[in-house]
Amino acid sequence: MRAVIKKSTASGKVLAPPSKSMAHRMLIGAGLAKGISVIKGISQSEDMKATIDCLTALGAKCEISDNTVTVTGTDLKNLPENLHLKCRESGSTLRFFIPLCLMSGKTEVTLSGSEYLFSRPLNVYEEICLRQGIDYKKESASLKLKGTLLSDNFRIKGNISSQFITGLLFVLPLLNEDSTITLIPPVESLSYINLTIQALKVFGVEVKWQDEKTLFVKGNQQYKAVDALVEGDYSNAAFFEAFNALGGNVEVEGLLEDSLQGDRVYKKHFPALLKGTPTINISDCPDLGPVLFAVAGAKHGGVFTGTRRLRLKECDRAQAMAQELKKFGIAVTVREDSVVVYPHDFHKPDETLDGHNDHRIVMALSVLLTLTGGEILGAQAVRKSMPDFFEKIESIGVEVSRYDA
Repeated sequence: MRAVIKKSTASGKVLAPPSKSMAHRMLIGAGLAKGISVIKGISQSEDMKATIDCLTALGAKCEISDNTVTVTGTDLKNLPENLHLKCRESGSTLRFFIPLCLMSGKTEVTLSGSEYLFSRPLNVYEEICLRQGIDYKKESASLKLKGTLLSDNFRIKGNISSQFITGLLFVLPLLNEDSTITLIPPVESLSYINLTIQALKVFGVEVKWQDEKTLFVKGNQQYKAVDALVEGDYSNAAFFEAFNALGGNVEVEGLLEDSLQGDRVYKKHFPALLKGTPTINISDCPDLGPVLFAVAGAKHGGVFTGTRRLRLKECDRAQAMAQELKKFGIAVTVREDSVVVYPHDFHKPDETLDGHNDHRIVMALSVLLTLTGGEILGAQAVRKSMPDFFEKIESIGVEVSRYDA
C-alpha cells in the first residue's frame, strides 16, 4: 500500500490504542487459567492474531467480539499431538510461546513464521534446551521442540530482550519446584519485566524480586480466570504526541498515569528535543527509537545511546531511519550502540519513502511528512500493531490518501 500524506497540522483528541505488550501478556495469562476469562481492549492487529492463533493451537478456546476476547484456558501438561504454532511475524509471540511448548514433553511442537522472524536471536532458549536435554531444531522459518522444561536457577544476560525472561516467567510458576532467574548486568528493558510481573499478579500468580537482579518464582502456582481491561499503549501513543512536538495540538486519551510501561518516558524526551540537542539513552525504550529520531531530525538533532537492539527488530531500525531521514536532508550516523541525528537542510523528501516492512518506521515517517508532504511505500506494515493508524490520524486533521501499490 502507498500512503500519500499532505502537509497538515494535527489537532484534536485521539484514543490511545490498547497496549500491545500488555495485551499479549493478558491473553496468555487467560490461556493458562482454569476457567473462562474475558479480556477487553484487544486490537485486531497481526501480532494479536498471532498470539490468539497460538493459544488456540495449544487447546485454548478464544471467542472474539469487537475488541473483547473470551478465553477458555488450556492445560499445558496435556497438549494435543502434532502441534503447529503459527507466529506470523510477531517476535513477542514466538519468544513468549517457546517455554509454553515445553510443558508437556509428550509431543513434538513446531513453531513457524517468516524467515526474518527466525533470523532474530533465540540463543537464550537454545542454551537452556541444550543444558536440559530438550530437542531443539531450528530451520530458516521454523523451530521444532520436544521435551520438558525443568525448574532451575537460570542465569541470563540482562542486556538481551526481556521477551526471553517473560516467556520463562509464564511457565516457571506451573512447575513442581521453585526457580530463580538471575540477570547478569547490565540489565535493560527492566520495565517490560515488571509489566510481566504485574500481568501475572492479575491472574493470581506471584513473582518476586529477591534482590535487584534476581527473580524468585515459587512453583505449583495456578492461574485464575479473570475479567480484565488492557490499558492504553504508551509506545503507540508516542506517535500521536509527537505531532505536538511538530506544532500540533493533540490530546491522547486512555493512558494510565501510573503505568509501568517504560515507553511513557517520551513525555520527557520530546520536550528535551524541543529545547536543544540532548543525549538520550533508549536501552529501556527501544521502540521509541524511530519517532525520537524523526522529531530530532525536524528540530535540533540528538545523540541516542543504547541503540544496539534496534538492529534486531522488524528491520534494522537505526539503518532504516538513517536511510529515510536522508531523503529529508537529515544526516544520521549509526554506530554499534549509538545513533547521532544531525538536522542539516530539512526539506520535502526528494523521493518516495520506504516503510521497510516495519510498522514503527511507517508511523514515524508519517508524522514527519505532515511537515512537508510526501508518500510512503509499504504503508500496510501498520497492520502489525495499529491497523487503524491512518484512520486515527485522519480524525485529528491529517490529510491521507491510500492506494494499492
